[in-house]
Amino acid sequence: MPDDRPCLSRAWRETRGELLGWLRHRLDSEAEADDLLQEVFLRALRQGDAFCTLDNPRAWLFQVARNALTDRLRSNRPPSELSDDLAATESELPATVDQLTQCLPRVLGELSAADRLAIELCDIAGQPQQVLAEKLGISLSGAKSRLQRARQRLKVRLIEGCQVCFDAEGQVAGFVPRPPPKR
Repeated sequence: MPDDRPCLSRAWRETRGELLGWLRHRLDSEAEADDLLQEVFLRALRQGDAFCTLDNPRAWLFQVARNALTDRLRSNRPPSELSDDLAATESELPATVDQLTQCLPRVLGELSAADRLAIELCDIAGQPQQVLAEKLGISLSGAKSRLQRARQRLKVRLIEGCQVCFDAEGQVAGFVPRPPPKR
């Protein structure tokens, strides 16, 4: 256990047994539960000093354990065969909302640098919001608020800039594609 991060040592001592019991209850193998527990600890170690800034280390450890368990269960499940009558035809187009991603590069370029950073870092690159907070030198709750506001501005820009229209159920029914900005 690293002595240079007493916050990690304390959180791990206080949560380890509960995590292990939780994992053992959900897995058939105690060895698999032990492996996942070690994986959770390694992820906590990789957080470095950022782990000590977490508001609720126990909740973070359980979230990481849930994600690791989900990943493990998905990878262990054999792929299921689709029947021939379910096969998609080549002429089928993706849903309109999926095609809307064509507008994303253009609209992202129209956002402020701070909004673009928040969206690209957290939503596109998949980084935790804590990374955004560290990059901007703000609190985690500040980063969460900033990301929510950036998402809202992105939505407004997509709707306006790409002339998105909606059907009666509120689903994307169509839009006008816009080319990416000239560099």
